[in-house]
Amino acid sequence: QVLLVESGGGLVQAGGALRLSCAASGRVGRAFSSYAMGWFRQAPGEEREFVAAISKSGGDTRFADSVKGRFTISRDNAKNTVYLQMNSLKPEDTAVYYCAASYRFQRDSVVLTWIEYDSWGQGTQVTVSS
Repeated sequence: QVLLVESGGGLVQAGGALRLSCAASGRVGRAFSSYAMGWFRQAPGEEREFVAAISKSGGDTRFADSVKGRFTISRDNAKNTVYLQMNSLKPEDTAVYYCAASYRFQRDSVVLTWIEYDSWGQGTQVTVSS
């Protein structure tokens, strides 16, 4: 399994911005570029929710309707890192954010459901105050 470590969470006022990073390491012989990556979030008492996904090459991205136009996802395969840029943050964006890697598919496309991901990070807290 690949080890994923998120960073960049914190407390921000509504309207502010944060950039989350997720660094991957640990799976010998498999390049980061062979993973489709995604971000999910979970608020207290709520189910895990899809936020954004990016294909292996970075050529395809998808977003949840709730974050479309405010969040962007990108990856730097040379640095084994995926990013989630979050702008115009709202209190309802408050949650623990998790990155995930999927390496079970050959195709270069996004993976949208949590059950199709193989490795997960420990999460980073994002709190947006009103």
